[in-house]
Amino acid sequence: MVFVNENYLKLKGGYLFPEIGRRVEAFKQANPQLVDRIIPCGIGDVTEPLPPAVIKAMHDAVDELAKRDTFRGYGPGSGYDFLKKAIVENDFSARNIVIELDEIFISDGSKCDCGAILDIFGKDNRLAITNPVYPVYVDTNVMAGNTGLGNDDGSYEGIEYLPCTAENDFVPAIPTKPVELIYLCYPNNPTGTMINHDQLRAWVDYALANDAIILYDVAYEAYVSDETLPRSIYEIEGAKKCAIEFHSFSKNAGFTGVRCGYTVCPKDVHAVTKGGERIKLHSLWTRRWNTKSNGVSYPVQRGAEAIYSTEGKKQVRILVDYYMANAALLRKGCEESGMKVYGGIHSPYVWVVCPSGTDSWGVFDKLLTQLQIVTTPGAGFGSCGEGYFRISAFNSLENIKEAVNRLSGPVFSK
Repeated sequence: MVFVNENYLKLKGGYLFPEIGRRVEAFKQANPQLVDRIIPCGIGDVTEPLPPAVIKAMHDAVDELAKRDTFRGYGPGSGYDFLKKAIVENDFSARNIVIELDEIFISDGSKCDCGAILDIFGKDNRLAITNPVYPVYVDTNVMAGNTGLGNDDGSYEGIEYLPCTAENDFVPAIPTKPVELIYLCYPNNPTGTMINHDQLRAWVDYALANDAIILYDVAYEAYVSDETLPRSIYEIEGAKKCAIEFHSFSKNAGFTGVRCGYTVCPKDVHAVTKGGERIKLHSLWTRRWNTKSNGVSYPVQRGAEAIYSTEGKKQVRILVDYYMANAALLRKGCEESGMKVYGGIHSPYVWVVCPSGTDSWGVFDKLLTQLQIVTTPGAGFGSCGEGYFRISAFNSLENIKEAVNRLSGPVFSK
């Protein structure tokens, strides 16, 4: 008899975005005449074409694979040095941060790494996860057996939830009890808000003092509009001893379908065995990659390298500015409709307070059925997300303008 991993049975309902997809599909089936009116502003998927520099680099790489003398087979499991060098030079050295090539691990995206990183941690770590939060952080820990049973409010035993609310500017307070693994994401998904150096320094100080590790997701760092705000946790002194950082090319360069990102695991980050021996996590993460992966494809890594070329940087900036202009329109439109809005300044997400008397799934259904706009209900990100809904600026300018026009109508009139 074959037994299942019963941790999967603890998961609450379906993953958020498939549930959104299910509801949208049900609406389409019931209202075929309205299908063409649907504007998707829910999932954070990009809509604009890849930068021309990326396309050219990938075409050139495919041409290389067509010739025996330039053909490549298996690549390094953790990524080619040509991409790592571009990353080090542009994402770290340019900010006076020292990161070594072998501390960078090229992957098929930060979402995947946020789950895969659990391979190298034990089962008895106390978890601290922000609320609301990107569901992957919670669900992957449930799947790995790091939590207890789920509660009626969607929370899980064994997780220290860190409330992110308007009252604390969506930056959680330092926990009052010791924890070992801390999940932080800034610019934040889903709230679209940002953390400053002093606030991030407090978290690094806590991690160092409590021998904890911060798992820091910076998938949206390209959208930070204020150069005085941190775009990497390694801007904070001491962070290389207590933080692992996750990067993505999905949101800045449109790689959601291409799949490429990277994780930084410094050699100074340690954890301990049951016997008290301190182990470098870098060595475990390296072994994990060499055992479980043959790396990201060569053409994709050449495409990622092109992001850092002179032309690539200009083209990525155009993409980022395009989506942020969309976010500005959404913010303005929601505010003019009388709604309270957060985010949308350092992130392409606008976090909107639900109208009085309507919960977040109620707003989702209302926007879908009456305005044909797909958003994301805040409750899907955790209990502190109830009372909000998220609108994604990842869309065409035409669709965003139309969405704003519809939001100004009677459904959300003052």
